[in-house]
Amino acid sequence: MTKETETPTFSHKQIAATCFNQVWDFLEKEDITPEEQEQMIHLCHSSFWHWTQAEECTETNLSIGYWQLSRVYAVVGQGENALNYAKRCICVSEEAGLAPFYSGYGYEAAARACLVLGQNDESERFKDLAYECAEKMTDVESKKLLLNDLDGLISYPR
Repeated sequence: MTKETETPTFSHKQIAATCFNQVWDFLEKEDITPEEQEQMIHLCHSSFWHWTQAEECTETNLSIGYWQLSRVYAVVGQGENALNYAKRCICVSEEAGLAPFYSGYGYEAAARACLVLGQNDESERFKDLAYECAEKMTDVESKKLLLNDLDGLISYPR
């Protein structure tokens, strides 16, 4: 057997998707232990990095990756990191001219991060920007997802 046949084949896209989905498994849990929080952070960064290595990586993938990083950091209570990645999501989405769904979720992430930081006025400003994006959305299901997430930001930052 040669070295080449012993090396497992994988694609960065497959690893990115697998890590991304594992992060969602953690996000859907009611209680996340400190060990699970750390694992979730590592998985999320791994997902993002593998997307950046995939030939088919687009600005859409980057926007989604930055959004997920922001959500993960908000869930673990690291508001500064959450806000940093939310702003990256917004920037990529707007510079690439992506659909309002992506900018809207960037603003949703920023609003969530500000709640973690105790910056309620700033959170409301970002929520208003997200609602403006929602107004521009034509896909009913996507709009409903964003509006539900925004409505959930009233009292719980997760």
